[in-house]
Amino acid sequence: MQALTTSARPRIGWGLIGAGGISDQLARALSHVPEARLVAVGSRDVGKARAFIAQPRQHETIHEPVRAHGSYRALVDDPDVDVVYIGTPHPDHIDSMRLALAAGKAVLCEKPFTLNRGEAEAAVALARRHDAFLMEAMWMRYVPAMVELRRLVADGAIGEPVAVSADFGFSAAGLPASHRALAPELGGGGLLDIGIYPLNFAAFVLGDIVAAQADAVLGPTGVDIHTVFNMRHAGGALSQGMCSLRTTTACHATVLGTDGRIDVAPPFYAAQQLRVARGTRPWEETPVEGIDRPWRGNRYVAQVEEVHRCLRAGLAESPVMPLDETVALVGWMDTMRAQFGLRYPGE
Repeated sequence: MQALTTSARPRIGWGLIGAGGISDQLARALSHVPEARLVAVGSRDVGKARAFIAQPRQHETIHEPVRAHGSYRALVDDPDVDVVYIGTPHPDHIDSMRLALAAGKAVLCEKPFTLNRGEAEAAVALARRHDAFLMEAMWMRYVPAMVELRRLVADGAIGEPVAVSADFGFSAAGLPASHRALAPELGGGGLLDIGIYPLNFAAFVLGDIVAAQADAVLGPTGVDIHTVFNMRHAGGALSQGMCSLRTTTACHATVLGTDGRIDVAPPFYAAQQLRVARGTRPWEETPVEGIDRPWRGNRYVAQVEEVHRCLRAGLAESPVMPLDETVALVGWMDTMRAQFGLRYPGE
């Protein structure tokens, strides 16, 4: 993949597929990255795209016209769009990626990457065929606390890592059955919506998963509303994850080592503090550069910067969230869903 040089493109143009809340967060992040420019928003309803563009966004310093497109095809064909961000419901991801990659655009696709492994493999194969950049938007991996956590583990701060536990849950009791988190036709369920965070965290810290066992409670719409899973990793370490749409959990994570542990302050996926216990010594709060002050815009800024870094370096994927790992993790969610009996329409 040819590097996107600063001289050829001093600012990188972004186009958003989808005009919902998650796209709004990405748009706000772009306004905090000086070399980023939001150039277009695409929606199947052009009025929705125009309304999205018209929303005031705090801290925006760049006031340039943003185009509204009434189709995803028009968005990916926009010549000023360098990167396409996909912020639509899970089942739409694969078709949007096909459009954008075939148009030669770089793609940042919201998690979960796809509904199942087959779709993930197809997207990655297409990106490699077109020599186009592709990345799953697992922003958690790029925030300063996660970078520091991984450094501490790699440097042996707690000895050999042997286990990880993490949970993420909230009550969806007030949501209608048609909400994306509960609707099977929208890829609903706790595992794909929020369970991906403890799953991804465990793989981020302990490496490749080699076995997994899951169980779940299925709700009235047929999707999982409380899920637990145990995993074994290639190095022999074990991990436990839980996700829930029935109850609010602590959103806490712990990494255990042979000579200590690291406690990740909740919510673990957006932690701003780590606590390290080495051997039998008392807890030590570990300051992490950049997380003891307010977010620079929001949590998504660091992943936008990672996309830019990769494009400037001519990389077709991020070494922090490699495509093969994305595919593997989607596959493990397939395995877990099969174990507790959840299939989506069309699978």
